[in-house]
Amino acid sequence: MMAIFRNKFIMTGGGIILIMVLLVVFAPMLTEYEYGRVDLANKNLPPSAQNYMGTDVYGRDVWTRIVYGGRISLTVAIGATALALVVGTLLGTLGGYIRGVFDFVMGRIVDIMMSFPMILLALIIGIALGPSLRNMFFSIGVPIIPMFYRLARASTMSLSERSYVTAARSMGSRRWRIIFRHIIPNVMPHILVIMSSAMGGAILAESSLGFLGFGIPLPTPSWGLIVNDGRNYMFTYPWTTAFSGACIALTILGFNLLGDGLRDHMDPKIRTTVR
Repeated sequence: MMAIFRNKFIMTGGGIILIMVLLVVFAPMLTEYEYGRVDLANKNLPPSAQNYMGTDVYGRDVWTRIVYGGRISLTVAIGATALALVVGTLLGTLGGYIRGVFDFVMGRIVDIMMSFPMILLALIIGIALGPSLRNMFFSIGVPIIPMFYRLARASTMSLSERSYVTAARSMGSRRWRIIFRHIIPNVMPHILVIMSSAMGGAILAESSLGFLGFGIPLPTPSWGLIVNDGRNYMFTYPWTTAFSGACIALTILGFNLLGDGLRDHMDPKIRTTVR
């Protein structure tokens, strides 16, 4: 446990994520404005004591929209990653253990999915399903499934040859019991390492869809939508895009650092080298 606290990547990445989570959770306590309140008399104001991050072209407080928009961005990232983790891990474990026709068919489906850039596939699914919070889980989660599938399959194929799995099989244990009792618990540590990186990718995908106008319907803000609102004023009133873009970059950095730290912590060879 102490090794986790000594890992600079885990502590830095975890600290960044914790700060972002606290900001969005306690958003109503951190601002006195409403995120959708239009005040054209005070539009495009620079950062000040009244408006920490200025106002946008409609006079809305940028700080308020960012802390409330973070709720949407983080919720979508968590939901999409959870969907991809459950589906990808289960299918990858089944493919690696059962093999045969099921593994072949799933492998080809995953190959087809990976032939599309993640953002393009998310955009296609988002257009087909329409804009809503629930549909965002699917449009972003489905393109991430191959990441979990391939790792779960490779880990399962290695674990299925271990002595304890062979012993359980020889004792007549059912296939599902072996998978859920012996395989998946040993696959999960590897899955958790890439889950952090997947969260960063999900936030980037949500921000990209919001920027393109295929994210959460108006007037609910998200970080990508806030960037889109200020894109025509980047050189005259840059604070709208600058602050929201910085939040996106900082959050993704936090998840990537956390993922690197978890990888270093769980790999004995890397941990020994670092020490």
